[in-house]
Amino acid sequence: MSKIILITGASRGFGKLWANALLKRGDRVAATARNIEDLRDLIETYGDAVLPIQLDVNDRDACFAAVNKAVAYFGRIDVLINNAGFGLFGAIEETTEKQARAQIETNFFGLLWVTQAVIPVMRAQKSGHIIQVSSFLGLVTLPVLGIYNASKYAVNGLSETLASEVKDFGIKVSLIEPNGFSTDWSGASAVQTEPTEVYAPIKQAFFESTTPDSWGNPESTTSAVLQLIDSENPPLHFLLGKVAYPGVKEVYSQRLAEFEAWKEVSADAHGH
Repeated sequence: MSKIILITGASRGFGKLWANALLKRGDRVAATARNIEDLRDLIETYGDAVLPIQLDVNDRDACFAAVNKAVAYFGRIDVLINNAGFGLFGAIEETTEKQARAQIETNFFGLLWVTQAVIPVMRAQKSGHIIQVSSFLGLVTLPVLGIYNASKYAVNGLSETLASEVKDFGIKVSLIEPNGFSTDWSGASAVQTEPTEVYAPIKQAFFESTTPDSWGNPESTTSAVLQLIDSENPPLHFLLGKVAYPGVKEVYSQRLAEFEAWKEVSADAHGH
């Protein structure tokens, strides 16, 4: 049975790949992008099965209007894939206020606005699946991605809370948490801070620590994402790529060991 999917950020990268895969198998897709022309190929290939919607997720009113447009056209929304976002590379000290606010505005608030808009629709349907495209950097951190890390930690905290609030309405929530993939996330769509020499060694070490094998093949994600969408019992946390799991496991093991080492001091601080 075909599904109605709303995907933000469908003009490139994961959003475009997943939209194409869903349409190809017979689902219908409301695809949003800042520039409608970036969706022209989907429209030409799939016709009325795709609804292109121009959307800047930073505009809360526009997010609600986009959801209403999708419902008016298709009659319902079975799955929301909140994919819009971008990467910000640079040391925290180097980051300007404008860059920091823009990162959080899009990656967190944009996702929040679309989520808020779709909840009443799914609540009325008594069903739905909200999929937030986060990152394994919402679970662990890497240097020179501090504000990006923060935006994804915020997405994870929001979405874990949301899952507990909407489960009784028949709404499921999943976080897709990819490691690095060879999309333009780290290329054309990324923002760079103005570099300062003091952080050059840290940046060099970071970039030299990656190899071509560190970056996943974006096209290989489609099968996994389709399985997530089709699952009757989808996971809340869904790691994507072979780097994410060992990285998260190592950090969480260290974190638990640290908690254990300080547990008596922590307990004494309770006071009784």
